[in-house]
Amino acid sequence: MRILHTSDWHLGRSLHRVSLLDAQAAFVDHLVETVRQRSVEAVVVAGDVYDRAVPPLTAVQLFDDALHRLAAAGVPTVMISGNHDSARRLGVGSGLIARAGIHLRTDPADCATPVVLHDTHGEVAFYGLPYLEPALVKDTLGAPKAGHEAVLTAAMHRVRADLASRPAGTRSVVLAHAFVAGGEPSDSERDITVGGVAAVPAGVFDGVDYVALGHLHGSQAVTERVRYSGSPLAYSFSEHVHRKSMWLVDLGPGGEIGAERIDCPVPRPLARLRGRLAGLLDDPALERHRESWVEATLTDPARPDEPMARLAERFPHTLSLVFEPERTPEDPLASYAQRLRGRDDQQIAEDFVAHVRGGSGPSTQERTVLRDAFDDVRVDDAVDEVAR
Repeated sequence: MRILHTSDWHLGRSLHRVSLLDAQAAFVDHLVETVRQRSVEAVVVAGDVYDRAVPPLTAVQLFDDALHRLAAAGVPTVMISGNHDSARRLGVGSGLIARAGIHLRTDPADCATPVVLHDTHGEVAFYGLPYLEPALVKDTLGAPKAGHEAVLTAAMHRVRADLASRPAGTRSVVLAHAFVAGGEPSDSERDITVGGVAAVPAGVFDGVDYVALGHLHGSQAVTERVRYSGSPLAYSFSEHVHRKSMWLVDLGPGGEIGAERIDCPVPRPLARLRGRLAGLLDDPALERHRESWVEATLTDPARPDEPMARLAERFPHTLSLVFEPERTPEDPLASYAQRLRGRDDQQIAEDFVAHVRGGSGPSTQERTVLRDAFDDVRVDDAVDEVAR
């Protein structure tokens, strides 16, 4: 069976206030054309269809158009909700939509109810594991504790139990939205850390033929059978080196895997430039970035006059301007942001405690309290999104 694996559309998202709707529409065109030209037999979308729980009407209209076109192509499609989606909203009408061959899996309780498709070699069971917010699904799945690994393990126990009840030789595909250890993140994914842990081991998914992952925006293979398609577009300048693509996966009669990357259309390349303003304006080697979306980091010791306007004369599509003056680490004017770069909320809070105590950091018990507080805030946000 030939499967097209994609994820993280983030319909409705912009890049530094520049609308990406036209680029997202071009991606949908590309997706449908790939389905037709490459004899795709199933499409899987591994979450984050929308960028937020209540998407703008234009994003909903584009999604509706994508569903109609995929249904018209006659190719079954399986989709799950991600951590950016409102699972309840995305799942509205799923029973009716399924009659058109579009299967939405947004309820954690249904994770072991597969979409069963057929090819010349028999059945392929597609199991959709929507994003599992540990505190919200722990009891539903019977997990021993509220952690990502615990709830995914419980969900996969259910998947394996259902798969064991099916005819011998049934092949299996799991869709999941999670941070799997070994994956390379970027700046544009929302933090899903719980209890200081965000990643789960790839071994959680052992026993199935292919795992179509969503959440991380870079296309990558964690193992031969566990892959991220990545987002079809770049949603932050940290993705400027990404090759945006989908996975075209051939699932053989015995579960063999063959995978090919299908490149996605690039609306405009991204460039990260760094240096003093005069150098960025005069360096002939940078001419290739004239039509790129540009993030410029200026290192001038003193802030130049009208830097954005001057940059825009040479690079008309400059979207982001960052100031990082050239200073020694001992300089008291060194940027606070520089000192925080690469540190998570927990580390920043612990450093603050140490600062106000004259160097004495938090105890083990205090670290636990801080971690629980951050987890509670994130869970409250997730509950609010569900309520909306």
